[in-house]
Amino acid sequence: MGYLAGLLGLALFVVLLVRSNAHDIVHINAQAGWKLLWLVPYRGVYFSLFAIGWWLLLSSDSGARRATFGYLFWVTGVREAIDRLLPVASVGGAFAGVRLMGWRGFDRVRVTASIIAEIVLTLWASYVFAALGFLLWLQTVDAPGARTLWLALLGTLPVPLASLLLLRHGRLFARLQRGLSRVVGIERLSGRAHELDGALQSLLRRSGTLSLAGLLQLASLLSASLEVWLALRWFGHPVGVAQAVILEAATQAVRHLAFFVPAALGVQEAGLIAFGQLLGVSPELALALSLAKRMREILCGVPYLISWQWLEALHTRHPQPRHVHP
Repeated sequence: MGYLAGLLGLALFVVLLVRSNAHDIVHINAQAGWKLLWLVPYRGVYFSLFAIGWWLLLSSDSGARRATFGYLFWVTGVREAIDRLLPVASVGGAFAGVRLMGWRGFDRVRVTASIIAEIVLTLWASYVFAALGFLLWLQTVDAPGARTLWLALLGTLPVPLASLLLLRHGRLFARLQRGLSRVVGIERLSGRAHELDGALQSLLRRSGTLSLAGLLQLASLLSASLEVWLALRWFGHPVGVAQAVILEAATQAVRHLAFFVPAALGVQEAGLIAFGQLLGVSPELALALSLAKRMREILCGVPYLISWQWLEALHTRHPQPRHVHP
C-alpha cells in the first residue's frame, strides 16, 4: 500500500508541476540561491526540542542518566529521516528508535512506552497547532466555509482524546497480544505486553512531564513556521508571521492525514497550493516552497540514514553490546 500510495502521490506531484509554470519555479528558486541551505542547520532547533522532550519522557529509565544529548539528538534525526523519506507509513522510525536506544542499555519496554506517549503528545500538539493556524486564518482572510472547518476540527478531537484515555486506563497491548497469539501462536510475549501496559500507564500519570514534553513539541512545530517565513522572504515574497504559521499548520495537517503516502509526495504540494492561494501565494511560489522543504528533508535525512545503516552494519559484525546493561 505504501508503494501504491507513493506512485499516486508521484502522479499528483507531476500533474501539479505540469500545470504550473516551470520557468517561474526555477526563477524563484534561483532568486533565493544558496541561502536556502541555511534551512538545513536551522532544522537542528526542531530536532533539539523533540530530543529534550523525549529525554524527559525517558527520565524514569536509569539508562537515561547515561544517555548523552548528542545520541538522543542523533536518534531523533534517524527517526525523522525514516518516517519522512522511507515508505513506512510514518511509524518505521519508532521501531528503529527502540532498537537504537536498546544498544545504549535502555530497557526496550520503557523506550517503547516513551515513544507511544510521544506519539499521543504529537497528536495533541498537531491538533493545537492546526487549531492555532485555523484561528489565525480566520483573522487573516475572509472564510465563508469557516463553520464547516470548525465542525471538521471539532470532529477530529475525539481521536487524540480517545487515544489518551485508552492508553491511560486500558490494557491495550495485553489484549492485542492475546488476540495475536490466537492467530500466530506467540505466547512468550505475554509478560512483555503486560509490562508495556504498566510502563505506559505509569508514564501517562506523570502529568507535569507530559505537559512539558507536549509544550516542547508544540514549540518545535512553531519553530518550523520560521522556515516558511525565511524561504518566502528569500523568494522575494515576504509574508507575516501569522501567514507563515498558517501555511506550516496546513502543511503539517495534510501530512498527518496522508501519513500513508511516502514523504507526503504530491499531497504536501497540493495543500500548499490550496492554502497558499488564500493568502496570495501563487501556485509556482507554493511549489517552490515545497521543493525547498524537500531539499531540506533530503539534505538533513540522507546523512542520518547513511549513519544509521553504517552502525547497523557494525552491530551485525559485533552483536555483543559494549556497555553494561542497567
